[in-house]
Amino acid sequence: MSGSHSALSRRKLLQGAGAMWLLSVSQVGLAAVSQVVAVRVWPASSYTRVTVESNRVVKYKQFALSNPDRLVVDLQGVHLNSVLKGMGTQIRSDDPFIKSARVGQFDPQTVRMVFELKQNVKPQLFALAPVAGFKERLVMDLYPANAQDVQDPLLALLEEYNQGDLDKQVPPAQSGPQPGKAGRDRPIVIMLDPGHGGEDPGATGKYKTREKDVVLQIARRLHALIEKEGNMKSFMTRNEDVFIPLKVRVAKAQKQRADLFVSIHADAFSSRQPHGSSVFALSTKGATSTAAKYLADTQNAADLIGGVSKSGDRYLDHTMFDMVQSLTINDSLKFGKAVLNKLGRVNNLHKNSVEQAGFAVLKAPDIPSILVETAFISNVEEERKLKTAKFQQEVAESILAGIKAYFADGATLARRG
Repeated sequence: MSGSHSALSRRKLLQGAGAMWLLSVSQVGLAAVSQVVAVRVWPASSYTRVTVESNRVVKYKQFALSNPDRLVVDLQGVHLNSVLKGMGTQIRSDDPFIKSARVGQFDPQTVRMVFELKQNVKPQLFALAPVAGFKERLVMDLYPANAQDVQDPLLALLEEYNQGDLDKQVPPAQSGPQPGKAGRDRPIVIMLDPGHGGEDPGATGKYKTREKDVVLQIARRLHALIEKEGNMKSFMTRNEDVFIPLKVRVAKAQKQRADLFVSIHADAFSSRQPHGSSVFALSTKGATSTAAKYLADTQNAADLIGGVSKSGDRYLDHTMFDMVQSLTINDSLKFGKAVLNKLGRVNNLHKNSVEQAGFAVLKAPDIPSILVETAFISNVEEERKLKTAKFQQEVAESILAGIKAYFADGATLARRG
């Protein structure tokens, strides 16, 4: 009796140990699986971006199917969860490229995503390392397959950028300005650059106001004001919620032969106390203050946050610094001072002078360029103001008044190649 009882106990012990071992193996297996924590879809007229964010690097495979056109992406080492299941609901009816999306567990270790397309696309997939609160990201950019047939200047620049040809398109700085009065011999061309966009929200206020949304609204208001001027014309680096690399923003200004470049932002700081408007210009000799350097570093990180498929960008690092002429920087400082004076009429100024730092987006060698920090979105009161149509319009009117004052003071048109 005692022997059989002992044998039974040993059997139960072994069964229990076996169950614990299987549980342990199962837990190890689960721990090795990548967990998708977010999926975001950013449709735009030039391209659509799909971002899959996960707690670890995801290996993937892609291929295309026809009749109908589909893009298939297999995520390896991933289990289907509620985040992935909800991806189809993020596809908008006005997306130019994606008609629908479905996701399923293809095999025990693979999740398959199938995108049914509205047109043939040229997909570009790449991974992004964790940055600024984002975890590992797999980015899928869907461009039209026949980009050369699409009459879209921005798309053409993005195509050149993706092929590494954009550096070849940058014209050299000329020796001096063309003679003639601005607005009389030809219209003044102004490039407006609403900062951030798409995957890059910019700064976010206490009440979740996003910089990218506010500055786009201000830029649209300024664009409308400029278009009413008989001697001016404006373009925008983006007019929708889309990520545009810093280098492409500068190249678009040069492509449109802009006379001025105005990058529009809403400042942020770790403390809620700082407030007021600021204007910045480029410096090739270091920042004029610690705060200016901090801001430039923050803005220059936009490509890391928004996501670009290549690193070691010569344009952003050294080449353009060498090309920038002191005359253009001096013109930028004069332009910045004119705008700052007008901004002081609608908001407190954070600094009474134009500051300088190495802003990548201000590096056009032949276009006076400024970066306007309209207000501190991190300040609760200024966040509230930034959301109002009244303040947005006042800022837009102030920038336009600064543009007019700059040319009224005898400024010549930008140098043309």
